Amino acid sequence: MNEFSPSTDDADAAVLKRCFAPVVDAHTRILVLGSLPGERSLAQQQYYGNRQNRFWTLMSGITAVDLVALDYEARLRALLAHGIGLWDVVAQARREGSLDSQIRGHVGNDLVGLVESLAQLRTIAFNGGTAARLGMKALGEHARRYRIVPLPSSSPAYTAPYAEKLLVWKTLGEDLAC
Repeated sequence: MNEFSPSTDDADAAVLKRCFAPVVDAHTRILVLGSLPGERSLAQQQYYGNRQNRFWTLMSGITAVDLVALDYEARLRALLAHGIGLWDVVAQARREGSLDSQIRGHVGNDLVGLVESLAQLRTIAFNGGTAARLGMKALGEHARRYRIVPLPSSSPAYTAPYAEKLLVWKTLGEDLAC
């Protein structure tokens, strides 16, 4: 069994969650890293699939494109067109529900390998405190090469007012590729 194989214990396997593939290309200048997709995102197989999550609305405010009105594939294309990539710091973990505080026994993604493969990368942004804590630990000394932006979580579980979140998220606009 490799590190990504589910346990044979049905109770354990039921709560094993895995991230999605990274959404990046050769023009990625900004990499937004979340922690691990929530239940609705996993069910839909879409980054930020929970309609209550403000990610797509926040990114609309940065890109000046109404991402919420687009279908999922068009949203991803629009982000890439603006030099923005997505991934998660956690490759897999056991978690009941969607809260980061419930993440147990996580296996991290190869963040160093990914960022080193992105020649245009300038900024790494962390969507929420768990992503920032785990991501900075995983990046170690490599983090010094990039502008690091800890973002307030776009999750509905983080109840800061939208306007406050947007002020911080808009700082990513400094590094847009278009």
